[in-house]
Amino acid sequence: MIDQAAIALFGVTAVWLSQDKRDSFRRYASVFGLIGQPFWFYAAWTSQQWGIFALCFLYTWAWGKGFKHNWIDRRKNDT
Repeated sequence: MIDQAAIALFGVTAVWLSQDKRDSFRRYASVFGLIGQPFWFYAAWTSQQWGIFALCFLYTWAWGKGFKHNWIDRRKNDT
């Protein structure tokens, strides 16, 4: 039950932020997306939903790309 609540909270927040007009808010979408991923993995594993489990890796990769672009690469460019 906690995993479902966390998926809803972090997932909706990530998607909501990804559509914000302000770049300063939009960059947090990947942070919330990555925070939610362990809950997705746990839920898929415990329910033996192997297709969803495999998709979790792709979503983690996608959120990771966003994190790299919005936080790591941006920090390099600021220095």
